[in-house]
Amino acid sequence: MAESRLVGSYPVIGIRPTIDGRRGYLKVRESLEDQTMNMAKAAAELFKKHLRYSNGEPVKVVIADTTIGRVGETAACADKFRREGVDITLTVTPCWCYGAETMDMDPMTIKGVWGFNGTERPGAVYLASVLATHAQKGLPAFGIYGHDVQEADDTEIPEDVKEKLLRFGRAAVAVATMRGKSYLQIGSICMGIGGSIIDPAFIEEYLGMRVESVDEVEIIRRMSEEIYDHAEYEKALAWTKKYCMEGFDKNPEEVRKSREQKDKDWEFLAKMMCIIKDLMNGNQNLPEGCEEEKVGHNAIAAGFQGQRQWTDFYPNCDFPEAMLNTSFDWNGAREPYILATENDVLNGLGMMFMKLLTGRAQIFADVRTYWSGDAVKRAAGYELEGRSKEADGFLHLINSGAACLDANGGAKDADGNSVMKPWYEVTEEDQKAIMAATTWNEADFGYFRGGGFSSRYLTDCEMPVTMIRLNLVKGLGPVLQIAEGWTVKLPEEVSDTLWKRTDYTWPCTWFAPRVTGKGAFATAYDVMNHWGANHGAISYGHIGADLITMCSMLRIPVSMHNVPEEKIFRPAAWNAFGMDPEGQDYRACAAFGPVYR
Repeated sequence: MAESRLVGSYPVIGIRPTIDGRRGYLKVRESLEDQTMNMAKAAAELFKKHLRYSNGEPVKVVIADTTIGRVGETAACADKFRREGVDITLTVTPCWCYGAETMDMDPMTIKGVWGFNGTERPGAVYLASVLATHAQKGLPAFGIYGHDVQEADDTEIPEDVKEKLLRFGRAAVAVATMRGKSYLQIGSICMGIGGSIIDPAFIEEYLGMRVESVDEVEIIRRMSEEIYDHAEYEKALAWTKKYCMEGFDKNPEEVRKSREQKDKDWEFLAKMMCIIKDLMNGNQNLPEGCEEEKVGHNAIAAGFQGQRQWTDFYPNCDFPEAMLNTSFDWNGAREPYILATENDVLNGLGMMFMKLLTGRAQIFADVRTYWSGDAVKRAAGYELEGRSKEADGFLHLINSGAACLDANGGAKDADGNSVMKPWYEVTEEDQKAIMAATTWNEADFGYFRGGGFSSRYLTDCEMPVTMIRLNLVKGLGPVLQIAEGWTVKLPEEVSDTLWKRTDYTWPCTWFAPRVTGKGAFATAYDVMNHWGANHGAISYGHIGADLITMCSMLRIPVSMHNVPEEKIFRPAAWNAFGMDPEGQDYRACAAFGPVYR
């Protein structure tokens, strides 16, 4: 759908059809050839139909040239997969096979095994045997086994098997896509925020990525020396003038900028956005003599420090952050970038996780305030209803910079419901509606002495969303928090009353988590009280189960979640680490350790 912005090919899924290697008079192997290869073909078609890379293209799937019954065929498959760039393998079988001879022994591939639930041949026996061998060798694999017995000639994949195959595939493609890419920090630590204190060892050992750093002054150098794509800049500025509506200016009249100064700020911000894109991924259209700058940093995600050394003097980065994280710009729909405000790398990486899983733009926000039902009634005279009443309140998600504009709900599905679409489904009509629901308000000079423009909108609809936070804990390492819930639609006058108690010029989203009545999810207050940092990354949809699966691949334990237990899918080896699922997760992640260490 779109050319990749990154150096390096996308990960490939390899299907390994394993089979009982016995031949002889009863022709055991021969009788299973078609059934085994048909399982491989069915899995491949499922992946190609439902899974996409971040650039919108269907995933590439290859199948071993033959079924795999003995070690020579295992070696031939491995050789083909090396040539094809396979990072992810799915072994499928309806029967007993010689486990240690036929298993995937590559320590760097992400592994799944689907054993057919049938009575004619013991596919479940092979599944259990080979998963035990994987665990014994320290090569965790995901086991997939259907709930109901199938007939030997069934070619349809059961729904429960489809769900696990796709969850495994989505998470594995996301994990493998990160490998070899960069996180680019522009600037460094912002206002003492722990999340912007970058830890290269974590990024290298857990994600297989590298850290790249440039000083913010590089943006000024490129402006001063005109090291940017001039045609791109002119197009960006014209689009900005046409579609970016200015909102009210909250600053006192005596300190407001003139129209001429504001126009110059818009030129500065459009140029700044172009330059940040070039820093992340390079640009072959830069002027002659700028061959070094044309290369870029191969960044799959980035962060901008901003406060305060930049924003006390220059226009803030709110416009570039918001627009880069959005699913379109002056070139139309395109893959969202990930650019974290305040260089909160941990929140930026959380946004990256969810973008790779969904293909959708992401929200970056402060987890700023808990509003109880009583507090809302006292402040606005309103009795909570629906999701927020169930949670005894909601959280106010609001931040000046990096929330994608898609979050205002301007895009609609076929039934007219607000939705945040995968970027490759965003239409021109969606783009116009999203821009029409957004104003750009002069920055609050109390926060940003250099000015700039902050996006302003209200998420005035109910949408399913998932909020996460990646944290680093001394002596423990990385952990992830997950809260599934919904955006909350309040009556206009209630939103106004509550919104005006904080910064009324920033994008505003009310969020009610799904509560369970106990622990960290007893109420919305408990979610707020257990949250590990001042920021959260928010994605459309309830994707907590996919995140749990992905984190197990990365060896990052999940410290808090409200995902239904039946949706949790981790490698089979996790079952050996005790009976409580979350304790299993911590112990298994510690035992197996980072993949890239």
